Amino acid sequence: MAGLTIVLDTNVLYAGLYSSRGASHAVLRAVQKRKVKMALSTTLLFEYEDVLRRHRAALRLSVGEIGELLDSLCLLAERQKVHFLWRPFLPDPKDDHILELAVASDADRIVTHNVRHFKDVSEFGVNVYTPRQLLEIMK
Repeated sequence: MAGLTIVLDTNVLYAGLYSSRGASHAVLRAVQKRKVKMALSTTLLFEYEDVLRRHRAALRLSVGEIGELLDSLCLLAERQKVHFLWRPFLPDPKDDHILELAVASDADRIVTHNVRHFKDVSEFGVNVYTPRQLLEIMK
């Protein structure tokens, strides 16, 4: 399964850090243990940083801990440059960069809690799963 590459939507990262129970946290552990590969772009990294910093009190993380976490993700992830844009495509234009990263990195799946936001992405050869669905196929 180590050949499986995912793009991790920010809502899964947040949920996995907010609670150590549940599928989102298990997906983060799978990334940490290199059971799945994670694709990461500069745009997505900045989005992660913005959301984590805005919600650091709820996550009980300091600015330094957020920095360390993001550094760790950078070391674990396969960094991908995105050289093309076809925006807008998705109902929420803020999600288009996630689809672009998935296509550019040849990711197998986008992992998100907002599956409905990624309607019709199968035409790009990308599948969309919730964290729980990803864990089920990893078994």
